[in-house]
Amino acid sequence: MTAPGQPVDLTQLAAHGKESRTAVATRHIDTPLTRLAGVRHPVVQTGMGWVAGPRLVSATAAAGALGILGSATMTPDQLRSAIREVQGRTDAPFGVNLRADAGDAEERVRIIIDEGVRVASFALAPSRELIARLKDAGVVVIPSVGARRHAEKVAAWGADAVVVQGGEGGGHTGEVATTVLLPQVVDAVDIPVIAAGGFFDGRGLVATLAYGAAGIAMGTRFLLTSDSTVPDAVKARYLAATVRDVTVTTAVDGLPHRMLRSELVGSLERSGRLTALLRAVRHAASFRAVSGLSWPQMVRDGLALKHGKDLTWSQVLLAANTPMLLKSSMVEGRTDTGVMASGQVTGLIEDLPSCAELVDRVVREACAVLDGLPGGAEPRQ
Repeated sequence: MTAPGQPVDLTQLAAHGKESRTAVATRHIDTPLTRLAGVRHPVVQTGMGWVAGPRLVSATAAAGALGILGSATMTPDQLRSAIREVQGRTDAPFGVNLRADAGDAEERVRIIIDEGVRVASFALAPSRELIARLKDAGVVVIPSVGARRHAEKVAAWGADAVVVQGGEGGGHTGEVATTVLLPQVVDAVDIPVIAAGGFFDGRGLVATLAYGAAGIAMGTRFLLTSDSTVPDAVKARYLAATVRDVTVTTAVDGLPHRMLRSELVGSLERSGRLTALLRAVRHAASFRAVSGLSWPQMVRDGLALKHGKDLTWSQVLLAANTPMLLKSSMVEGRTDTGVMASGQVTGLIEDLPSCAELVDRVVREACAVLDGLPGGAEPRQ
């Protein structure tokens, strides 16, 4: 039997399926992710731009999960300030997410190292050099990928773990479902794999552990918490959505992007090329003012986005400025002028718990599911 407050060994749970449920609240599930990141629970809050700020991240970290700051929408000075704010709120480990193709990625990596951040998370595969620099400084490197070959590449370059997002996930996404992509990656690499796309409860955590993953990452579920700074009107739109109210469109930036259906999305899908270009230029000017990036830096970022993709220049501009469309909704509460990135799982979410309540609920559910698994079943001829 597992003593209260001690980590749970999954094999023990399977063997002792009738362990008292009164111990659930004091248990935690020990996996390669918890040991790698130094957190209590194998749950990750993803680094969502304009959403994953100091309040949400510190609340997640204090709850025993791994909170990730979304730095892509911050200037370097804002990033340093946000890191220090989280550190002032909690002593628990947390991470920072950044774009590997950003023109100032080197500067952001230096800030992460200088400020003693535990984990560096990447939205795109970082270079071998960036991985080495972070690892030499003792930072855990966890890139996010959407294909097996990408996982194999970053693993070969020294990444400590990888987040694998299936097509159900919000924001930029692929076509392969998590249940198909996850086992491919687990079988292909020998580093911890974290599953993302379609998760919101303890049953999903147990399912990923059965696949051989080390934990789950959730974006939309953490967005819909009381600790999230997203305006109430926007949260209400998410809570009212059904699974059919979530769509994948390329109209926003030329790349498959999963989000809530809205009048803006419909308008973008009906727009001609000239209208799209004018809209892109307007958003480019807005993002330049907010981000502090120069036009040459934005052009370099646009070229990085265009590399290997069949995008028009209007799509490149939109891709570089999607943050402004997200800010309009996630910060300003303008559901009419902003886009609302969303996982397909939105249609299953009905409440706004605190991060502490959410993490506790996920772990309790996972332990209850593990407790209920049959321990003595034998195959029949």
